[in-house]
Amino acid sequence: MTSGKTIAALAALAHEHRLAAFRLLVEAGPNGMPAGLVAERLGIPPSSLTFHLQQLLRAELVTQRRLSRQLIYATNFGTMNSLVAYLTENCCGQAESGACATPVCKPGARAARSRITPKRKSA
Repeated sequence: MTSGKTIAALAALAHEHRLAAFRLLVEAGPNGMPAGLVAERLGIPPSSLTFHLQQLLRAELVTQRRLSRQLIYATNFGTMNSLVAYLTENCCGQAESGACATPVCKPGARAARSRITPKRKSA
């Protein structure tokens, strides 16, 4: 991920409503959810939510598809994984020396980061 795309993604997430929408879509998984349901769950007027979702869409953090009359938004997990990897890419190189104390930088974390997937709800 380039620094420009990283800045765009972080800027898109740097708002309370956009971050809340993104987190909700991460929880929803790859199928996503209709914009109306996102607005309802977050208590945000649909017109305001549209503005925020468009910011996330421009930053490629979410995808949008039409299903009949509904717009379905879903997390773009590829971009999310790239963002996390970009932010932590130099951290794990120091893990062996003990200089990095964050959990993401423990030995073996680099391999684990590459496999970040959405949480699945059990039936």
